[in-house]
Amino acid sequence: MGERIAFRMNLFAGQAAEYEKRHDEIFPELVTALKDAGVSDYTIWLDPEDHHLFGILTRSDSHTLGALPDTEIMKRWWAHMRDLMETYPDNEPVQVPLKRVFYLP
Repeated sequence: MGERIAFRMNLFAGQAAEYEKRHDEIFPELVTALKDAGVSDYTIWLDPEDHHLFGILTRSDSHTLGALPDTEIMKRWWAHMRDLMETYPDNEPVQVPLKRVFYLP
């Protein structure tokens, strides 16, 4: 089945509609790259009160997520999104890994 991971990111205030719009129009090449890297069941949720984004995804046991930041498509997506959210100087979104504390199968 793979491993489920969760993380938090920070959206700038007033950018929720544009963030959702850009994901509605996600680059098809990025979808392919994510799936090829072993990602499935990927969802991002927004807390509108504090602008935190909560992402959860499943990655296969043989995933290659670590290689995605070096790809042209990921760099292009990050550059496309940098004006909406907190990022590092290379445009990678600031992500805080979240620890699972409860699971009901």
